[in-house]
Amino acid sequence: MPTTASGDPRPRAALAMASDTAAAVFDAAALDALGRVCALAPLPVIADFTTARARAVLRDVEVLVTGWGCPPLDADVLDSAPQLRAVVHTAGSVRGHITEECWARGIEVSSAAAANALPVAEYTVAMILLSGKHVLERAREFRATRHRDDWLSTPRDIGNYGRTVGILSASLIGRRVVELLRPYDLRVLLHDPYVTEEEAASLGVRGVGIGELFERSDVVSVHTPLLPATQGLVSRELIAAMRPDAVLINTARGAVVDQDALTEALTDRRIRAVLDVTDPEALPPEHPLWDCDNVTITPHLAGSQGNEWGRLAALAVSEAGRWAAGDGFTHPVRRERLAYLA
Repeated sequence: MPTTASGDPRPRAALAMASDTAAAVFDAAALDALGRVCALAPLPVIADFTTARARAVLRDVEVLVTGWGCPPLDADVLDSAPQLRAVVHTAGSVRGHITEECWARGIEVSSAAAANALPVAEYTVAMILLSGKHVLERAREFRATRHRDDWLSTPRDIGNYGRTVGILSASLIGRRVVELLRPYDLRVLLHDPYVTEEEAASLGVRGVGIGELFERSDVVSVHTPLLPATQGLVSRELIAAMRPDAVLINTARGAVVDQDALTEALTDRRIRAVLDVTDPEALPPEHPLWDCDNVTITPHLAGSQGNEWGRLAALAVSEAGRWAAGDGFTHPVRRERLAYLA
């Protein structure tokens, strides 16, 4: 890598994201670690590329470490950053700030999508197991009655032994869910039109059509990125095909699911759901799902939060260090794969 005027071999870098994002993701220890592999521009972070300070930093920067709230890197910004060679993103999707001009100029891009996939997968597996034993519903009933039921009278359809879990999309998160489910006595089905039978077998799952996935699964977990082709993918017909009392888990994007059809199925108490995302997000206060006790709605919390932000920072430091050493990114974003990524 080129050296600075002072002979410093570290690439010149800056943080470009919303200030509250930087405060959440990079604590003092993470900033120190990043500073050991990059000649980091002094704080505050760049949240607006049009300011005089931002333009001064951009003149020499070789690496931008970006996060939620980073403005788009358009042609005007890139003209102000003639030395920029790499972007290390501390979140998942790069669609909000990586433009066609970045690819045209050969800028290398890394994403922390793999790091952010783990807490989403952990949330999903927890909800699969909890839903199998109706834990959340039975806890609410226990609180209301304050009387323990006869455990020997538990219905045979409650429990996780031999249940069938359907994974919709072998995305980073979908694959991580499959990996985390391996120790359990579950049958796992997968639908992903880009995964061959051989690849599905190598993952330890059975590849099926989307209709079969919804018809046979006790739990369907949605991990499909929201793209033009996946808008409303989980249609009224697929929801209608689900087994009575089956569970739909959505940690992807609300618009992947037909929200009206899902609402009807849930208010009719045909199925159950765990929704970390909805369409819109959040649902209006008067929406009927708020009052459905067969639905668990969480406030888009499955992804990295709290101490899990440290994993994002650690990955960014690792990627910046690899790039500085000339080893390339472990988690590169490829332009040709953008059509399939969130």
